[in-house]
Amino acid sequence: MVMISPSIISANLMELGKAAKEAEEAGADMLHVDVMDGCFVPNITIGPAFVKALKSVTNLPLDVHLMIREPEKYVEAFAKAGAAYITVHVEATTHLHKTVQMIKDAGAKAGVTLNPATSIATLEEIIPFVDMVLVMSVNPGFSGQKFIPTSARKVAAVKQMMRERGYDVPIEVDGGINPEKAREVVRVGAEVLVSGSWLFRHPRGLKAGVEELRTAAISAKAMFV
Repeated sequence: MVMISPSIISANLMELGKAAKEAEEAGADMLHVDVMDGCFVPNITIGPAFVKALKSVTNLPLDVHLMIREPEKYVEAFAKAGAAYITVHVEATTHLHKTVQMIKDAGAKAGVTLNPATSIATLEEIIPFVDMVLVMSVNPGFSGQKFIPTSARKVAAVKQMMRERGYDVPIEVDGGINPEKAREVVRVGAEVLVSGSWLFRHPRGLKAGVEELRTAAISAKAMFV
């Protein structure tokens, strides 16, 4: 099964609670929450208090993506706030294994993220310890960017690395995801699709967008070997 994770930061900022409920009613599987610090990425968003508030209005698992420097300082706070997944960038922390273990000790599932220009070789020592790998298909920081064409090739390479080492960790893809790009990345092994602008600006509403994205993913999944 391919999971759909709407990126809540792309919703109307004055109605985020309403958007979370709509995502749940639309049949989304998770809710993606982008946390940015203005240092690791050129934007600033929200913190643990927002995640706690969001958790109070939805039953969807919160997929918290920390685009921040030294994420280890905030892992426990986000876990206590209700994050089901906490994903950190391999480039953002000096002791990645320690940070991943901190996430698990705090009671959340641990993910690691690769920026577009980051080699998949950085995953080799950490894959045995993570619950998800997030491949960024845009440069992080702002929603609405175009999908980087080489991203599907990167997903395929991560999947191949896992196969060769005997691991089966879900691959999440974030950035520029629409039905066309969903098919492209699912065909090579993606299992979690993050979509923000495309879903929340869908002309027929969020529910129609989720259904369209899922239909595209299911058709592509049938082709994945």
